[in-house]
Amino acid sequence: MTRKQAIRRGLVGLANYGMLPVLVLLCLLFSVQTITEQQPEGAAAGRALAAAILARTPPRPRVAAFVQAHEADAALVQALAAGLEAAGGELVATARGDAAEAARVIEAAAAAGTPLAALACTRATAAWPAVRAAARDHPTLGDPPVVTPPGYLWPQFLMPANIRNVANSISIIAIIAIGMTLVIITGGIDLSVGSVIALAAVLATLLIRDGIALGPLRLLGGSLEATPATMIAASLVAVAVCGLVGLASGALITVFRLPAFIVTLAMMLIARGTAKDLTQSESVYQIPPAYTWLGGQSSLGGIPNAVLLMLLLYAAAWVLMHRTVLGRYLYAVGGNAEAARLSGVPVTRVLLFAYFLCGLLAGVGGIVMASRTKSGSATYGEMYELYAIAAVVVGGTSISGGEGSILGTLIGAFIIAVIETGMNLTHVPAERQPIVLGGVILGAVLLDRFKQWAWRRRAAPAD
Repeated sequence: MTRKQAIRRGLVGLANYGMLPVLVLLCLLFSVQTITEQQPEGAAAGRALAAAILARTPPRPRVAAFVQAHEADAALVQALAAGLEAAGGELVATARGDAAEAARVIEAAAAAGTPLAALACTRATAAWPAVRAAARDHPTLGDPPVVTPPGYLWPQFLMPANIRNVANSISIIAIIAIGMTLVIITGGIDLSVGSVIALAAVLATLLIRDGIALGPLRLLGGSLEATPATMIAASLVAVAVCGLVGLASGALITVFRLPAFIVTLAMMLIARGTAKDLTQSESVYQIPPAYTWLGGQSSLGGIPNAVLLMLLLYAAAWVLMHRTVLGRYLYAVGGNAEAARLSGVPVTRVLLFAYFLCGLLAGVGGIVMASRTKSGSATYGEMYELYAIAAVVVGGTSISGGEGSILGTLIGAFIIAVIETGMNLTHVPAERQPIVLGGVILGAVLLDRFKQWAWRRRAAPAD
């Protein structure tokens, strides 16, 4: 490889990640626009509250705490007690729950003649009437001030809960965008993935609820009493069926030379219609709460399980595209299918694999959605095919095939999620959000395309 060829290859490869600066700029923009006073929560709030009390009260203060019955408030109380004890203070009473419980704790402390150095509260509990009137109505308490955790300025966009929400909200689209990337790199398109999501969700939940009968033998099923093995098996069956849907699309495209647009449009209608027919256009809810493990609030190390699954799938897809012969075949078919065929590339099998994997991953997306909502519905996945295509194209994959990257698709998916979340945080009217999203996507794609053209001209060898 000559020096100019190496430079050209490097610049073209860098162009695949050209939207990363756009993602960073969008994060900075929404971070600046959402700087507001934040309130610490949990253990951090307890430590801040202890420091604030110790700074304004006599040594070894006696304190009463007033919190709600939240997990974060329980951590607040524990950290507050530890902070006070370390300085010789004491948490003598704690009210957990509502305003009535706070009133009972205050009256008990007043009746016992216990003087208090401070009333430790959250912003919510400090507004309770019994807390606000404690010093006035109960002189035996010793005029204790109401102390809340001091606030701090920080972007709402960069709060850990919001970052998790951004990643979790885009996980389904990002998963199906992996398969869409492979299909578009080969020069095709798949419009059926949104409907396949609905089909997977419906199949999995129906198999969990009702099972399937083979003569006198009934497999799976169990409804609310379904076992984990049943739920896993039902999900795998649903994903496998969706893979066959993708394989059928690939077969029609390769064997009969039908346009991918028309074939997948037909499959979109067939899959959605099948989901409606199976459910009679009703949602399927009768599944165990444990089914929400994948798409619900369950997490590992603070990272939602759906996000972990998404990251694992992207890692596997990156290895496939950049470290295997099949990955090179996918690029070759998209660049020039006839030249690839003459070079010995099994074009038909490569295309079948791309569409099969696209259907399979759409099925995985449907399982995540069914787990997140603990239900199955034929309406799931509407417009998801367009969001997946947008993520792929925004991520730098050429719609004509032959160019693109898996990590670029992940960047494109996050751009879409950041735009949507940022608009919600900045109170952009819901009616205008599709306009803004469409305009930003179009502008970002044009900017990236101009950049690629400029880099290719610079890297092109002189004639």
